[in-house]
Amino acid sequence: MAEGIKTIAQNRKARHDYTIDETYECGIELLGTEVKSFRDGKISFPDSWAEVVAGEVWLRSLVVAENPFSSVFNHDPERKKRLLLHKEEIKRINRKVEEKGFTLIPLSFYFKRGRVKVELGLCKGKKAYDKRAGIREKDLKRDIEREFRHGLR
Repeated sequence: MAEGIKTIAQNRKARHDYTIDETYECGIELLGTEVKSFRDGKISFPDSWAEVVAGEVWLRSLVVAENPFSSVFNHDPERKKRLLLHKEEIKRINRKVEEKGFTLIPLSFYFKRGRVKVELGLCKGKKAYDKRAGIREKDLKRDIEREFRHGLR
């Protein structure tokens, strides 16, 4: 990755279950104790998704573990978080999401210049035969690379 970027977590399951049409880099509105949990990597987002409500993009089902060192002032682990995007991007995303079959899925979380960023994907669900074809292609590619390495020896 580029310099100054530290990956926190990636959603590999989303890349298997969905075809990704477009990706967007967006900021996320967090509380102080949530940032500490992000730094420790204590997040869970296998079923998380985003929605556009009243011109704002909200991230749902992201669980950020409570920080054990902050006493009374801890955050709600399952609260919805607002994503920070430009208005034109939100309008474009909203038009796509209103089409049949598109959804917003967080693909990865990372730090960029000290700020937490989300790679948000505009995705469409894969059918079972698409998944099998993807697995078959991956296996063929792995076999070709293996044969190539053995041919070099």
